[in-house]
Amino acid sequence: MAFVLSEEQQMLRDSALSFASEKLPISQLRALRAKGEGYDRAAWSEMAELGFAGVLIPEEFGGSGFGYVGLGQVLEAQGRTIAASPLLSTAMVGASALIMAGSQAQKEAWLPKIASGEALTALAVDESAHHDPAHIKLAAKKSGAGYTLSGDKRYVVDGGDADLLIVAARTSGDAGDATGITLFLVPADAKGVTRTALKTLDAHGAANISFAGVEVGADAVLGSVDAGYATLEAILDRARIGLAAEMLGASDAAFEMTAEYLKVRKQFGQLIGSFQSLQHRAAIMFTELELTRSCVAAALDGLDRNANNIAELASLAKARAGETLHLISNETVQMHGGIGMTDVHDSGLYMKRARVLEALYGSESFHRDRYARIGGY
Repeated sequence: MAFVLSEEQQMLRDSALSFASEKLPISQLRALRAKGEGYDRAAWSEMAELGFAGVLIPEEFGGSGFGYVGLGQVLEAQGRTIAASPLLSTAMVGASALIMAGSQAQKEAWLPKIASGEALTALAVDESAHHDPAHIKLAAKKSGAGYTLSGDKRYVVDGGDADLLIVAARTSGDAGDATGITLFLVPADAKGVTRTALKTLDAHGAANISFAGVEVGADAVLGSVDAGYATLEAILDRARIGLAAEMLGASDAAFEMTAEYLKVRKQFGQLIGSFQSLQHRAAIMFTELELTRSCVAAALDGLDRNANNIAELASLAKARAGETLHLISNETVQMHGGIGMTDVHDSGLYMKRARVLEALYGSESFHRDRYARIGGY
């Protein structure tokens, strides 16, 4: 089936590409890295004013209800400049979690703030070095009319800047059990929450977060008690698809940078783009890029259609995007030669961002295995 953007979606894409190019250039990432900041607050305010933060949010809560295909265009545009912003963690993950599982009161409290850019969210899931959403040890024990949370979360994307934490905790069972997991909405400034900002390889915001006897009410539960794993996986699949869109944008930009270099760099008196071996490598990159584009488009469209194979589409898109970005980021550095190995050139920044995105919410091997298990292998 051919996938074509609607006129409104194309306008949103054009607006996002223009904004990323003008307001979120790679030079801004370098500036944020130098200052040790996770994102540009002024740029985020402009993104919210343009409606990017509320693309998924229904109109009744201050958003545009434009769907996942629409938000995917914004994420892809942001990926092209490997921009640091809370778009994925807030507009994609946080908004999706509240829309899917939030009570009316929770939606009324947080969705308008997300749409306006006033509130940022972060998903606190992993507790070890590798992605394993069922391996939850952070305990949520019944305490009076509410719960007390104790434990640690590692590498929470945008966790240092978030106003609201979506925390996966264990209310029963043992680590590794799919049952017994409950999701909680925890204000980041709650007593007992300690956030430690991380200095990351890709200069994007992340933090380790400790919960030391954090008390929340029963109204903090997102969804159902002990039955949060299915909701968590649904949230993660949306995060994975959003990441795949961002990775597509990064792959696209890195490929264009490399193709342009092949047209101007000379060696032995000839343009290196005339060398057949480099032409073959460029052709492989282009082919992989187009395959990934199809996978990402299918996944975003599946979300908007509420397809019954979202998990399959998410793992396919994330695995393909990871493999493609790994290949293209490597080739970008190699084909640029010595300058590609320096921090002066942007190619190294794409490689660093690629390595983080590949691992986030499941590596290529994680999703290959998951895709096979979903298919019954």
